Amino acid sequence: MQLCSFASFASSPQSIVSDSIRVTLTEGTNIAIDLSPDKKMIAMDLQGTIWTMPVAGGEAKPLTDALGDSRLPAWSPDGSRVAFHSYRDGNYHIWTVNKNRTDLRQVTFGVYDDREPYWSPDGKSLVFSSDRDGNYDVWEIELGSGKLKQLTNNPANDYYPAYAADGKQIAFVSERTEAPGIYVLSQEGKEQLLVQGEAKMAAPSWHPNGSQVLYNAFTQHGHSRLEAAVLGDGGGQTISDPSEDIFPFRVSWLSRTEFLYTADGKIKRRKLGKSKAQTIPFKAVVALSRPAYQRKTYTFDNIAPQPVLGIRGASVSPDGKRIIFSALSDLWILEKGKRKPVAIANDAFVEVDPAWSPDGNKLAYVSDRNGSMDLWIRDLQTGKDHLLVDLPNELNFPSWSPDGARIAFYEGDLRNAWGRGTLHVVDVASGKVEKLHESMFVPSQPSWSADGKTIAISALEVYSSRYREGVSKILLVSLDGQPDQYVSPVPERSLGTRGKNGPVWSPNGNMMAYTLDGLLWVVPVSKTGNIIGPPKRLTNELAEVPSWTGDSKSIVFLATDTLKQVYLADGHITPIPMDFTWQYKQPTERKVIHAGKLFDGRAAAYRENVDIIIEGNRIKEILPHQAGRQGNLIDASGKTVIPGLFEMHTHQSEMAGERLGRLWLSYGITSLRETGADPYDAIERKESWSSGARIGPREFFTGGLTDGSRIYYGLATSINSGAQLELELERTKRLGYDLIKTYVRMPDLMQERITAYAHSIGIPVSSHEIYPATRYGVDAVEHIGGTSRRGYSPKITSMNHSYQDVIELLAKSGMNITPTASLQGGFYVMAGKDPAFFENRQFKAFFSESYANDLKENAQSVTEMFPGYISNFGNIQKTVKALLAAGARVTTGTDSPFIPYGMSLHTELQSWVDGGVTPYEALRSATLWSAEAVGVSKDLGTVEPGKLADLVIVAGDPLTRIQDAWNVEVVLKNGEVHLIQDLLKSPSAN
Repeated sequence: MQLCSFASFASSPQSIVSDSIRVTLTEGTNIAIDLSPDKKMIAMDLQGTIWTMPVAGGEAKPLTDALGDSRLPAWSPDGSRVAFHSYRDGNYHIWTVNKNRTDLRQVTFGVYDDREPYWSPDGKSLVFSSDRDGNYDVWEIELGSGKLKQLTNNPANDYYPAYAADGKQIAFVSERTEAPGIYVLSQEGKEQLLVQGEAKMAAPSWHPNGSQVLYNAFTQHGHSRLEAAVLGDGGGQTISDPSEDIFPFRVSWLSRTEFLYTADGKIKRRKLGKSKAQTIPFKAVVALSRPAYQRKTYTFDNIAPQPVLGIRGASVSPDGKRIIFSALSDLWILEKGKRKPVAIANDAFVEVDPAWSPDGNKLAYVSDRNGSMDLWIRDLQTGKDHLLVDLPNELNFPSWSPDGARIAFYEGDLRNAWGRGTLHVVDVASGKVEKLHESMFVPSQPSWSADGKTIAISALEVYSSRYREGVSKILLVSLDGQPDQYVSPVPERSLGTRGKNGPVWSPNGNMMAYTLDGLLWVVPVSKTGNIIGPPKRLTNELAEVPSWTGDSKSIVFLATDTLKQVYLADGHITPIPMDFTWQYKQPTERKVIHAGKLFDGRAAAYRENVDIIIEGNRIKEILPHQAGRQGNLIDASGKTVIPGLFEMHTHQSEMAGERLGRLWLSYGITSLRETGADPYDAIERKESWSSGARIGPREFFTGGLTDGSRIYYGLATSINSGAQLELELERTKRLGYDLIKTYVRMPDLMQERITAYAHSIGIPVSSHEIYPATRYGVDAVEHIGGTSRRGYSPKITSMNHSYQDVIELLAKSGMNITPTASLQGGFYVMAGKDPAFFENRQFKAFFSESYANDLKENAQSVTEMFPGYISNFGNIQKTVKALLAAGARVTTGTDSPFIPYGMSLHTELQSWVDGGVTPYEALRSATLWSAEAVGVSKDLGTVEPGKLADLVIVAGDPLTRIQDAWNVEVVLKNGEVHLIQDLLKSPSAN
């Protein structure tokens, strides 16, 4: 049995450093408990730490440290140790520790997740759930020998095992399609269904007499209940109060008639048959840190040339002499030996994903010049373009077959920029399109075998259907009807982000190139793509978008911010120099806005009848109105002027095309915080919008989701080592990130390092976590709900309640939260309350009638199928209001495009106000507070002299009626005027 050091365990409250913030927690959101065998002590998990306390309540003392995300404590039968599952090393494993905080031991190991430990009555083994066999099953480990035994083996997920007191039976939850529910496993291995139900079940616990099992059930109507099932009865009986918010964890028995459980943020004590429960009070003291650091400096007035960093999809020609890529809203060709690329499209639309034909005479690419992202062909000899494929949805990632006769590509879905892609192939000569494969979740660019009979892509393979994460592997799709096949050069490790980072088949068919751990590799393969030899690493630096030369002897790649070429024969690498710059578009004229009402972003009341004087891109003065002032007059005397709005949580894609920038501005959104993107895609938008190559808002971005060994989204970066992490951190500096976003599988020890580095270069860090993130200075948290690696959230319960621990940690830490309430049900609630919800002119201009009908149908379906999703939304509204009342910093964001771009932010504002937040508070969050969170309040967020001229003119009175905020008439971004009627028109219609 391997022993682990206990030296890193948490400080006691007495050792908290003097400059830290002490917070006393008296309630917990989704806390689990277990009662010691002598009935004297309770072990409790609270915000990732295991605590112990007397059964009567009182001061809780930490048993584990704060960095292990330790959950679900279970006392050993002799009361000497506590088992729990912990995420310390980036996977959930089973650990035990003495009750006096000594002798910490890791019990299970490996790349799998092991959860929900429970001791055998004799204390010699533990049962737990694990995804070691392709889904969750019940496993047992002998503590003396470490021997593992698989106890269930059903294709569905089995989890949350619990021994009966006599050790002869184990109860567990199963998701079996034919009969989901609570099952009982005998010593002989016989499985019996105890209670069946459609409710989501969790945490079975045996009554001391072994005749019944208590468990948690969460119903479709949004109720969380404690149920009791009698053996042989086949049914359940509710034993909790209907109003209680029961947490999905095991009960503990004080006697045959009295038990402990957790609900409503508290530890409760209840007797069978009694309607009222007692509360067991507790106090747990945690330390928070608010380290000061110098924020990144922004130079919005800089007009000096800057190097283009938004290089997307660089691809070398078959003869190795030219490189095609997209940047600044155009396609560019760089001839080797020349330093300046040449634009070949030169229009107002988006052209992306260029791919050379095998003879180098043609390009396939994607453009929205025909109204949507379609597949085009350019003849490089004649310079002529023709439309090859126009399907109802957006297209991306074209790839030529080796004979040049076909092109593979994906049809995507605008509603989800991170969404699914359906693989098609088109015959170039006839234009005939054939679907090759059903929809896949964010697949990579397809790559053809040399014989044209197999396509290789990077695709997600999940560990189980219980949780969505897995690893990106090579998926081989046969064009001869053979079954799909996953292969991987390194088992249980993710390839690079699923975009254009491989696999890329060499033209001769002998090798595949790909990125792994951020580095460039090749591996020998058979003609069908099976791996036939060891992989070879080609770089020691980050490598993106590998592209083979036609002779299969070298690969061109993007080394963070420089194009390079590596030669396989001897491994030498040469840079490909390029002189390519862009400049900020800066207006110079003087403007005067005569505002009838001005909400400046600070005061709760309007300033009335004032002139806002703008010179160039900045506000010079705000004065009482006076007719005849020098400058171009914008008459808003009957309108209201507000600061430009911030969308604080969005994700974008080139598939949205040119119209995306106009869409944002048309809703008065002049700044975006993009919390996860292909960094080169995000920078291309930022540079295009800033230079005037396209119309759009300001972009504040991060790169891919910085995640752990398991990932979900295609743009997640799977971090497997400290060395890889340091390379990724260096990328953030060289590409000028505005923040770092860590994702749900990132362990705290690495997130702590990320935070220290980010602060050293002046940028904030955000994640889905609140504690211990607040302990080491993480700046922000996304979503009050949102994805959690735990299967439940430490921020919100299944009934959408957040308790004192969440409110206090956020308010006292100063951490910014973007709750995305509209994503958690607010969009559908607001749509249901407003008959004209989908009638605003921006939505009707940018979204099709069929798309609107889909949204309406989805809203109706959600209401009918999951009524609790709607009925419990009011609890989120109460939390947003409570956070603001407690002094927490709360900003507006939506996770668009999961709900529609632009409209989503106004839905967020309306959701807040509908829940009791004042329009002033909502607008302040969307302006000044957002600018402060991003680190740009010196220049943005309010309408004041010296600030940048990012303004919105609306019809109506948004401080009284928040819906008026989307009645946009005029938008100024960086002092440049955009009329609503112009923003609603595509360039071809101007």
